[in-house]
Amino acid sequence: MILTGNEDLRVIKTIEGIKSAFEELICQKDFEKITVKELSEKARINKKTFYHYYADLYDLLAEMQVELSSGFLERVQHYRLPDDLSEVTREFFLYSSERGEAYEKITCSGSYEYVRNKMIGQVNDVTWGKSSVYQKLSDFDKKLIVNYANTVSLEIYKQWIASGKVIALNEIINRAIILTSSGIQGFFEK
Repeated sequence: MILTGNEDLRVIKTIEGIKSAFEELICQKDFEKITVKELSEKARINKKTFYHYYADLYDLLAEMQVELSSGFLERVQHYRLPDDLSEVTREFFLYSSERGEAYEKITCSGSYEYVRNKMIGQVNDVTWGKSSVYQKLSDFDKKLIVNYANTVSLEIYKQWIASGKVIALNEIINRAIILTSSGIQGFFEK
């Protein structure tokens, strides 16, 4: 349940408790191994209370995905691609670094690939979808560009996380911008 701010304080505390417990469990294990019973115990609620707000764990995960995507989209909605790809790449790393360990797991773990792909799809629709230069490309080239930009940024982020963040955030951002932008800009200059 996405909170609007008009809910009763008890409802707010319950939903926040569910989400907090879910994030803790995401950090501890793969999604397929999380149970409603375990989540309810960690959130200190009854299973019936969980089902009052969510149909199942997939429903809760989908809500989390919407919240994460929305937060990132708010930061990049005013950028124009491909011109502002460097800024979008920077925002991806800044946003990701602010989200914490559960976000890292969703972004990097194969167990959350479906959710990650939905998030990427939403971001692509809003960012690349409004690019007039991009819209003029063939369907093949559109897929090529989007897959390249997404894969390079995501794999650099995953490597940074897997390495224990051995270099500073601004350093990895600069490297990602160079690697991502030079390829995309080179394509559009052809």
